Amino acid sequence: MSTAIVTGQPVPGSSLEGELRALGFDVRLAPDAAQAGAALAAVPAGQRVALVDAGFVGHTHALRLGLTDPRFAASAVPGAVSVQPAAREALTGALRDTAQGPSATDFGTRADTLAGVLADRVAERLAAAYGTDVHHPELGELVAAVPADPQARNEARQAVAAVDDEAIRLRTAVKARDGFFTTYCISPYSRYIARWCARRGLTPNQVTTASLFTALIAAGCAATGTRVGFVAAGLLLLFSFVLDCTDGQLARYSLQYSTLGAWLDATFDRAKEYAYYAGLALGAARGGDDVWALALGAMVLQTCRHVVDFSFNEANHDATANTSPTAALSDKLDSVGWTVWVRRMIVLPIGERWALIAVLTALTTPRITFIVLLIGCALAATYTTAGRVLRSLTRRATRTDRAAQALAELSDSGPLSELLQRAVRGGPRHTAPAIAALGTLVLVLATALSDYGSWWPVLGAAVYALTSAAAVSRPLKGPLDWLVPPVFRAAEYGTILLIAAKADVNGALPAAFGLVAAVAYHHYDTVYRIRGGTGAPPHWLVRAIGGHEGRTLVVTVIAALLTDTDFTVALTVCAVAVALVVLVESIRYWVTAHKRGAPAVHDEGEPA
Repeated sequence: MSTAIVTGQPVPGSSLEGELRALGFDVRLAPDAAQAGAALAAVPAGQRVALVDAGFVGHTHALRLGLTDPRFAASAVPGAVSVQPAAREALTGALRDTAQGPSATDFGTRADTLAGVLADRVAERLAAAYGTDVHHPELGELVAAVPADPQARNEARQAVAAVDDEAIRLRTAVKARDGFFTTYCISPYSRYIARWCARRGLTPNQVTTASLFTALIAAGCAATGTRVGFVAAGLLLLFSFVLDCTDGQLARYSLQYSTLGAWLDATFDRAKEYAYYAGLALGAARGGDDVWALALGAMVLQTCRHVVDFSFNEANHDATANTSPTAALSDKLDSVGWTVWVRRMIVLPIGERWALIAVLTALTTPRITFIVLLIGCALAATYTTAGRVLRSLTRRATRTDRAAQALAELSDSGPLSELLQRAVRGGPRHTAPAIAALGTLVLVLATALSDYGSWWPVLGAAVYALTSAAAVSRPLKGPLDWLVPPVFRAAEYGTILLIAAKADVNGALPAAFGLVAAVAYHHYDTVYRIRGGTGAPPHWLVRAIGGHEGRTLVVTVIAALLTDTDFTVALTVCAVAVALVVLVESIRYWVTAHKRGAPAVHDEGEPA
């Protein structure tokens, strides 16, 4: 529930009260400053509260943007200010200070001109005296004003009538920066589905869940291994993506942002894609073709790509003196229209990627689908990583302690690494990526060049644990230190893939797929917590599941000790154990954060 306190004398013919009620506000009138303060004191502490000038003239969507966005503790448009419970005390103080100012004695006699000033002054006071960050939404063509006289009011009303705020609302529901396929093949109609959902009271989380179920049904169709099943799977995957776009557009259309919703949206995207990979692999197996290694390889490559994105952004988003000739060249290319879309398509974002998977599923075989997907993702990863390496080497930037902490958390080092860090010291400054890459190379070569059951991978894992500890023994503030987490991901996932492939027994690769999926979920969950400003998962969780170096060593040891059949069972047990621990903790955390009213977040970054 929210409360709007309308200050000043009512304006004949104004629809303001009805508009505020339509936005979910309980409206209370306060003709003067003293009564506004009393009305504010009477509002329950847990409610959002707004001060709105009785003479406000503007679009309903302007009020919606200024008063109902849950992502900001305080927000304002001309003539109106709104705060959430976290900023309630600051609002009370700002209103008291403003009412006691020099103009307070004139408030009752000049209500028409000073009521709007009261709301605007309160917004200014919130920022200036109480340190509250007041969000001022970009209104564009939308009107929000408090006219000083009847002529100005008439002109403002004419300006409101001249602009269709519903058209603007629909247009801005679409993400400002998206892929070519999403922009031109999905968003032109998915925005209307979002409006349809909003008018029927559906929430973004419900649409997100529907998208997940649709993708899971698509995976089930793919698992049938029939041509009809593959065609149905491709169509359902595309429809799932339509719903995936719709949930974000619904959130923007109706400003229904939430911490839980952002987590569900991001998590379900990964669950849908990787479940579909598993469905394709099961379908291929029904036809006598084993593509589990390709399915696992696609998941490994895609996850490592995402970790590159996350690490680079975390390392550089708050860096000082963050300039680069490469970045300047990129900005110049963006000024040429056609290059923008080519560059967005090259990185194979989620829209292009899912469209590619859907078409290839319907028209070809799972093996061809995975091979083309691996080639496309490899080229995209090479392009994006090379560009970021060039930017990092050519920019002169100072990384912050926060960035170094985020990279350390993304590294996911466990108790073995902590123990080894006491015995080793990092090399020269900014050598962490080289040290991590060296240990990864030793591990991969020891695994790739030996037979199943050999102890060479165990030795390689021991060297890897030692070098990974050395890599993170210094703060990760070097220009290329953001490469450390993705190198660790590639080492761990790649080792599991290689050993399972060498086991050459039914069930080994599916078990490896499950283990990597569970660990990858943990790594994605870490990213979303950091993005939400809450830091990494609790330290006990990282210790409980061993850290990347501990899990890698365990997998190599059980492969050396157990037969291939027993190895499959052990790998399955590991996958189930890790999945249970990380899922229970993750769900507990995000549901609790949502119930506690954690600040809502919404990702408008690069396409996934």
